[in-house]
Amino acid sequence: MINHQSKLPNVGTTIFTVMSALAKEHGALNLSQGFPNYPSLQKLNQLVTDAMNSGHNQYAPMAGNLSLRLAITNKYNLLYKSTYHPEDEITITAGATQAIYTIISAFVKPKDEVIIFKPAYDCYEPAIALNGGKTISIQLSAPNYSVDWSEVASKVN
Repeated sequence: MINHQSKLPNVGTTIFTVMSALAKEHGALNLSQGFPNYPSLQKLNQLVTDAMNSGHNQYAPMAGNLSLRLAITNKYNLLYKSTYHPEDEITITAGATQAIYTIISAFVKPKDEVIIFKPAYDCYEPAIALNGGKTISIQLSAPNYSVDWSEVASKVN
């Protein structure tokens, strides 16, 4: 047997695993990770099947399907009166964790310091570490969790 050593030996159980276990233990609705407690609509299943059978079963372009990016542009314009260019400013990802990891990997270099506000999504620190960066945490406090900008200034090197 080959023994592989993790690059992140100190990463423990994710908050999603913890919350899923608690939901199961207490018979609660699991809102932690998108596990609906109802079946998908048969119409949706059929539309997906029809699309797959029509040849829509290949990898999407790297930035995501252009028609989806255009729809997002239009929605943001309608809802927020903001303009984003669908080819230069919108990228589709497989989820938040992948998006965060991709952005951190694109910008964080070895020995960079990265300030994160806690509580934070649990993928920030491992992604920073994998890219050689150092996490600088700033704890936000109840009840309003507002940022103390003087503390932020004191943490910037």
